[in-house]
Amino acid sequence: MKFTLRLILSLGLIVGAVALVFAYHQARQEEDRLNAELKVRVNVIAESLRMLIEPPLTAGNTDFLKHVVDKFSGRGKLEWLDIRDLNDHPVIASPRLPQGLTIAPDLLSKNIQEVRDTSAGYGRFVHRGRRLLYVYSLPLKANSKISDIMSFFYDADFIQVRVHKLWMESFLRSLVQVFLITIVTFFIILLNVMIPLRKITEWIREIRKGEPATKLDAANEPLFKPLTTEISRMARNLEMARFAAAEEARLRYSSEARWTPERLKEVVRRKLEGSPLFVVSNREPYMHIRTAKDKIECIIPASGLVTALEPVLNACGGTWIAQGSGDADRETVDKNDRIRMPPEEPKYTLRRVWITKELNDGFYSGLSNEGLWPLCHIAHTRPQFRPKDWEDYKAVNEAFAQTVLQETEGIPNPYILIQDYHFALLPRMVKAKKPHAKVAIFWHIPWPNPESFGICPWYKDILKGMLASDLVGFHTQFHCNNFIESVDRFLESRIDYEHFTVNREGHTTWVKPFPISIGSNPAGPPSSLGHSPEGNRNKDALLKPYNIQARWMGVGVDRLDYTKGILERFRAIENLMESEEELRGKFTFVELGAPSRTMIPQYKDFVDELVREAARINDRFKVKGWQPILLLMKHHSHREIEPFYKAADVCLVTSLHDGMNLVAKEFVWARDDEQGVLILSQFTGAARELKDALIVNPYDIAQTSKAVKEAVFMSQDEQAERMSRMRRTIRDNNIYRWAGELVSQMTQVRPGEGQKV
Repeated sequence: MKFTLRLILSLGLIVGAVALVFAYHQARQEEDRLNAELKVRVNVIAESLRMLIEPPLTAGNTDFLKHVVDKFSGRGKLEWLDIRDLNDHPVIASPRLPQGLTIAPDLLSKNIQEVRDTSAGYGRFVHRGRRLLYVYSLPLKANSKISDIMSFFYDADFIQVRVHKLWMESFLRSLVQVFLITIVTFFIILLNVMIPLRKITEWIREIRKGEPATKLDAANEPLFKPLTTEISRMARNLEMARFAAAEEARLRYSSEARWTPERLKEVVRRKLEGSPLFVVSNREPYMHIRTAKDKIECIIPASGLVTALEPVLNACGGTWIAQGSGDADRETVDKNDRIRMPPEEPKYTLRRVWITKELNDGFYSGLSNEGLWPLCHIAHTRPQFRPKDWEDYKAVNEAFAQTVLQETEGIPNPYILIQDYHFALLPRMVKAKKPHAKVAIFWHIPWPNPESFGICPWYKDILKGMLASDLVGFHTQFHCNNFIESVDRFLESRIDYEHFTVNREGHTTWVKPFPISIGSNPAGPPSSLGHSPEGNRNKDALLKPYNIQARWMGVGVDRLDYTKGILERFRAIENLMESEEELRGKFTFVELGAPSRTMIPQYKDFVDELVREAARINDRFKVKGWQPILLLMKHHSHREIEPFYKAADVCLVTSLHDGMNLVAKEFVWARDDEQGVLILSQFTGAARELKDALIVNPYDIAQTSKAVKEAVFMSQDEQAERMSRMRRTIRDNNIYRWAGELVSQMTQVRPGEGQKV
């Protein structure tokens, strides 16, 4: 309160002082203006009277002179007239001319002297007692010679009165301004500073005491938004740290070995012995784009790989090397193409690599997604292999290799974790220049059987590139088996099936399964920062914008990719509507589809077919206020997806072939109410872990349709039992365990040899 009082008083004094300075300046300007006007008026009157007086003065007509002087004296502000000869002897004067002029002749002496010296008129302001007079004198001529001097005494008191009045008005106006500004300032500070600050203080006190914090209303105040944003993050971190500590203590007491961010950080610190971790992927975790308002926005691209790896780098730090793909990416990096991430709380370095569009078309759209992707997924889409695409693929791998070598310069034994099928050649390129580097490559998609893999014209180069790494990781043992069999079929090597190692040209590569998971912290507290789960689970609120009402809701979250089984999913919904009339008008399936690789013809054709199929099924069954399928095609953020997870009665993950599929795990982890049912394709890696899902063959439309019906009518108790077990599986086998085990395995090979210790 003392600070507020000092602020208001200081502001009042400053405003008052400024107002008085401006009032003084205004008064001076007004005084100068009135003085100038008076001088002009007197000069005009004087010139007019001189023309009238000079003839009778020359003729000696004193009677006429006296008549003129009497007539003009006392008119308006002209008080007196006085005519004197050059020797300062009175000739004629106003009858009311004060005796003081003769008693104090100095009132005219200066004027007369100036007129004598210059032969021109001269005026000045003089004080007579409390009165202000303007005395103006000019020469009178007789026979072309100066004979006399005429003086005018003009009343100038009105100028002082006007200036004084102006001063008083300005003073009163200043007082009113100071008062109003003080009152307004007080209420502005009270409403916009003191009250929000008091709320923030109370909120921080609740957080500090570990009490459930209420929603922070002051977060909407523009003045405190940056502060409340940072405080909210700090409070959330404090909550997470407090819960992590409590969970760690509980785990020690119960002798459980659960993976947390803190445990991963400690494992990485001990295993890597201070060496930084380098992650390489094609997709970057954050991209900067220019919005319609020509502002730069930082967004998270749709990617399961990003979803999995971002928590790892947040936990243990390091450097993430990825291709810059945002149209404003170059504007946000430093001179070394680096930027710290995440934006709100930097924990690791993102190094961006620039690839030309021509190269990227062959590398990404060509070989990676028209060749290797359909080859590995065996989803009945013919892979395309073009020699130019292969050359572009090698060139991009070489560009990333140069970047990795730059980033690891000066580090004797760096740990490099390469991600996915985009960089099959990268391990060999890095090892050729840095043989003591510890290199692992994790293949996020399935690995086909040798017969299928042999379709690729460059299968030997791909296998040699991958086997240069010390560790090759897959989601499942089945994919490891296929990889080992492919090596055995196509390359001369020694394979140890007991330990799953490949020894080739004196280098040993370990092939291991590491089922990837999601980054939800098992020690995380329930949200206390103002979110409402009940609101998120409201199906009506989610479907109302689309004029749909439904008792039950299903959800699917996918990239619009032909391997995800979305067409088969839609046809299963059609079959459900055909066979179960009681679900018509009551069940709606929502597909949240993110457009992907639309520059590739197969993907564009697939999306067109998907839209046509959804429209056909809807036209067949829809009625007013309801339709069976709602297809929402755009990039949805996690914040937009989560309410659908929480509200859905069933989530369909029906991939035709998938490495893991993290949507299944995200749905399960979002259901903290332990309700809802997961329908999961048997061809996903997740099906090997989430055994309490309803497992289906996505090609069997009738089986999937029956599973949806079973999920809709499943009892809440059975839902809770299944969901509880699946959530326990995800909690125990989370992303921190995946990263910890992978890093631990990397550190168990001797530098340069690849031999297990």
